[in-house]
Amino acid sequence: MASIKPLADRVVVEAQPAEETTAGGLIIPDTAKEKPQKGKIIAVGPGRVENGTKIDMSVQQGDTVLYGKYAGTEITLDDKEYLIMRESDILGIVS
Repeated sequence: MASIKPLADRVVVEAQPAEETTAGGLIIPDTAKEKPQKGKIIAVGPGRVENGTKIDMSVQQGDTVLYGKYAGTEITLDDKEYLIMRESDILGIVS
């Protein structure tokens, strides 16, 4: 099994699957599903250096986060889809 360690202020996110049904119970067809905007952090980079000062990451492995619709770069590793994005692309942590 391959692993990936992000550099600087990047994180690896596994997107949660898109909703299959609406709140009213209607089934959403594949063509109408929206790209997921919520996922679980799989790996975290060490942080970034700005003006000679190291700035630590504010998220950690295992956090569930919300991110922008078009954030990150999609990659496939061991037949699984992941996103690599900067910490600044993360909108918030779901608790």
